[in-house]
Amino acid sequence: MKTALKIRLLLLLFILIGDCCAAAAQNVVVVVNPEMRISSISVDDLRAIFTGARSRVAGGFHVVPVTLKGGAAHEVFLKNYLGETPDEYRTAWRKAVFTGQGAMPMSFDSEAALLDFVANTPGAIGYASRIPQENQVKLVVVLSKGH
Repeated sequence: MKTALKIRLLLLLFILIGDCCAAAAQNVVVVVNPEMRISSISVDDLRAIFTGARSRVAGGFHVVPVTLKGGAAHEVFLKNYLGETPDEYRTAWRKAVFTGQGAMPMSFDSEAALLDFVANTPGAIGYASRIPQENQVKLVVVLSKGH
């Protein structure tokens, strides 16, 4: 009887940990290089930038989109802002590269590496689940379609 109770408690613990991780992943923020003179971006513009349809933002600034190679923040960003799964996103970019219509955005193994690149690269735009206080990136508000 004690073993069954321990198994149930362990399963409950795993479920709670999974729910906490999923909730934390929902908090993806969009960041840009601090020299960029934008404070907000529309979902449509964000999608156009990360799918290669647009390379400039309001004011004519050239943008350099960067992504994570995987993980919860990457999946949430793609789902919430681009409406794609990681496989759909990768497939679309592979097709664009193969047909000569674009070059896939640079991707990083960690949020720290992505944030460092954005902080030090003019025009860079990316995303993360959170921004450490010591990081020198600029947070951008993403406007929904109604704004």
